Amino acid sequence: MKVIAFNGSARKEGNTAHLLNTVLKELEAEGIKTEVYSLAGKPIQGCIACYKCFENKNKRCAVEKDIINECIEKMTAADGILLGSPTYFADVSASMKALIERTGMVSRANGDLYKRKVGAGVVAVRRAGSMHVFSSLNHFFLIGQMIIPGSSYWNIGRGREPGEVANDEEGMKTMKDLGQNMAWLMKQLKK
Repeated sequence: MKVIAFNGSARKEGNTAHLLNTVLKELEAEGIKTEVYSLAGKPIQGCIACYKCFENKNKRCAVEKDIINECIEKMTAADGILLGSPTYFADVSASMKALIERTGMVSRANGDLYKRKVGAGVVAVRRAGSMHVFSSLNHFFLIGQMIIPGSSYWNIGRGREPGEVANDEEGMKTMKDLGQNMAWLMKQLKK
């Protein structure tokens, strides 16, 4: 089994990465392979509503000048998907929004590619706005007919400067619990 984690932060090694890595460490302890894919510095644009994916039905986005088709391949091959985003003006980052739009459209055009995979979102926040981000990430999983594991609290960690989120004791526990619950759920689904 494998989980692919997408880091939607402009800071490759910032708080979002720290949260994702905490979840992944728990998955790895349960024997699940993991990979982190950082969107930082990579060109990615939102959906242009050309609907070619619905015509072609080839599990690819027709816009091929960026990383989206590589992301779709990674999502399709994985058993679980983690999406991590910082809170930017009470919303997901622009690169995470583009990832959601385009991979989600291609998935729907091809009979829900990620159906019944396990998906979870993690949010880094300085102070407020994180619930909207958490909701946006979860809506991606829900419309794709994915299964979302719970945790001991909402999957949110507080911190501004890189690494500061490690001081959020409750946030760190939430990430560890999420990783354990995600591993358990994935194993149950494979029975």
